[in-house]
Amino acid sequence: MAETKEKSLSDEKPKPRVRPIVRLGIFFISHSFLVSVVCCTAGVLALFLLPVLAKNTYISENALMPGSASPMLSNQHVSDGNRLVKDLTNPNSKSSETGIESHKIIAQYMLDLGAEVSFHKFHPQMNQFHPLHFFSSPDSGKIQENYSCSSYGINTVGIIRAPRGDGKEAIVLVTPYNALKSGFGEALSLGIAYSVFSLLTQVTWLAKDIIWLVADSQYGEYAAVAAWLREYQTPKFSSLSTPNAEMCPDVNNLFELKGHSISGSKFSNSFRRAGTMAAALVLKVRDQNEQFEDTISIYAEASNGQMPNLDLINVVNYLAVHRQGLRVNVEKLWSLLNSSWLKTLGEIFESLAKVAKILYPKWKFGITATEYVEGTATLASSLYYQALGVPTGPHGAFRDYQVDAITLEISPKFSLDKVWRNDILLRGGRLIEGVIRSVNNLLEKFHQSFFLYLLTSPSKFVSVGVYMIAFALLIAPLPMVAASLYVAANSSSNCSKGDSSTPSAITDTDENCIAIRSWRWLNSAKLVFIVHLWGAIVSLLPYFISQIPDCSPTTSFMIWVLLSILSLLTLNSVLASPLACAKATQEKEWALVKSVTISSVFIGLGLMSVINFATAEIGALLMVPMCLLARPLKLDVRAGTLRSFCRMICNLVLGHIAFPPAAFFLLKGMLDGFGNANVGDFWMWVESLWAWNSATYLFIGMVQLPCWVLCVSILFHTC
Repeated sequence: MAETKEKSLSDEKPKPRVRPIVRLGIFFISHSFLVSVVCCTAGVLALFLLPVLAKNTYISENALMPGSASPMLSNQHVSDGNRLVKDLTNPNSKSSETGIESHKIIAQYMLDLGAEVSFHKFHPQMNQFHPLHFFSSPDSGKIQENYSCSSYGINTVGIIRAPRGDGKEAIVLVTPYNALKSGFGEALSLGIAYSVFSLLTQVTWLAKDIIWLVADSQYGEYAAVAAWLREYQTPKFSSLSTPNAEMCPDVNNLFELKGHSISGSKFSNSFRRAGTMAAALVLKVRDQNEQFEDTISIYAEASNGQMPNLDLINVVNYLAVHRQGLRVNVEKLWSLLNSSWLKTLGEIFESLAKVAKILYPKWKFGITATEYVEGTATLASSLYYQALGVPTGPHGAFRDYQVDAITLEISPKFSLDKVWRNDILLRGGRLIEGVIRSVNNLLEKFHQSFFLYLLTSPSKFVSVGVYMIAFALLIAPLPMVAASLYVAANSSSNCSKGDSSTPSAITDTDENCIAIRSWRWLNSAKLVFIVHLWGAIVSLLPYFISQIPDCSPTTSFMIWVLLSILSLLTLNSVLASPLACAKATQEKEWALVKSVTISSVFIGLGLMSVINFATAEIGALLMVPMCLLARPLKLDVRAGTLRSFCRMICNLVLGHIAFPPAAFFLLKGMLDGFGNANVGDFWMWVESLWAWNSATYLFIGMVQLPCWVLCVSILFHTC
């Protein structure tokens, strides 16, 4: 008897000890509702706290040393720039229909300084959606057969070789100029650039080549810069470089500048290059200004939310404010500046900061309500333009080649008469000189400061380590809720059991039941995959719709909607869809569909946060509440409680807001007013996204739209 007892004790295996991390995971899954409420609330609160948590900007790269040297730009250089402005504004320079006289004048001025001058001819390329070219630039070697002289753009390029350099690095200065429709502001920007260019031909400290690109903006500023960059980085050999002289006599005369103007000059018919681009500045001058002081606006957003190194913006901000007395502006959502609820929120944060400072005097937390409103408006603008994925200026073309670039737009406070013109030429030229001098000091590319950031003012920013907290809190409940739904759906199904007198039969039946339950999620995964496949089809439809001639935006949008519905019904009848799930006999089948849907949304948002954080953040604000609250309306109606009624109302509201066209019209109405909304506006907005190869377009079509369809199918599930 004792031996049997000892044997039984020896046969008992010790139970494995559960690790603390596993216990924590089980706790979160079992309390997924509480975790969801806490995390989502904290995520939204953290997002509103970002303007408060913003830090002052600082220059990380010590080699930049902005303002360490006195400016060398003198009144003589300003006079040289003034002469160019007068010649360009002379009516005789605009006598040619192609504006070639202006290009000749600019090239002649460059040659007078001893610079290497060349012309770059390019053909404007239409941005058209093509699924195979979505993440690549169109072929710049293709030329249309039926062209005219006026269909070509001509960029004028001047290069200064650095006396202390080896030709391996260069700094680019871009001034957009439309010779056919040029205003005084464009001519003045050329005058500022020329005054700096004339200075740089005389200095001895220059260690990087200087490229001055006068971009022909008659087909758009971005198109001219992008065409030159394509040729600079990936040269193409085509007949475009030697157009027919009989067809284009003006263009042919342009190439005779060397022979008829200056003998032995440095003009070349071939494409000239310098070294690797260290940085690029795009300079513009606005004709009119509504401000009460001279201002300079900085545009930094490039394609798909890319931003230049923060040090470049910091150098411009420091030199403009502390050396030239200019006010620096960054874009704001002006509609938020007059928001009463935002001002109330700022006052609450200001009061909390005062209380915290009384309790702990060293606490530096908090800003005034006015600063909070302005910071939020700037932050919202930064989020919006980064999420849009469309460059805010021609500088975006440089960022596609990993070159840090920004657009500077100077706005004088008075009319540009002779006195104020000289003042703008002097201060604007010294600002550009200081930036070029700082970049010239660099021994390597920009790398010290941040590439991922959000601006709340020209001198304050939110780094990636701070703003990712809000996004992480928003999406944190998704995997826990998905796991909780999966466990609940599997545990709630009843398994048929055999006779208790036959233990072996019971065991076999239970094992079969467990096997069936463990693989039942594949049906839901199949349905979710089919809907995402439908989303890919919807994303490709505009390519075919755009081939229809003379189709208005409203008509194109209606065709898109009809074809999308038809394709969804076709997939539903052929392969099955969430609509088939609505008729399923399993009572908890909707829970499995919701579990897989939440998992796919979590993956989609996580991937999008790597490509474009701003798009992922806005998408999370729209999709996470809808995914977490989605529940069949029939169950809420049966329950008849206040909680179920509130959830039903929230589901209906979120179902309308999260629909992509509805979200677009809501945002447009908040910014521009609901009276200007039109159905065709959504098509034009989407068309701009795919024209610029914005990843936001793919996110809307392949993540947000399928998620909305799946959640709506769950709401109307016939339990």
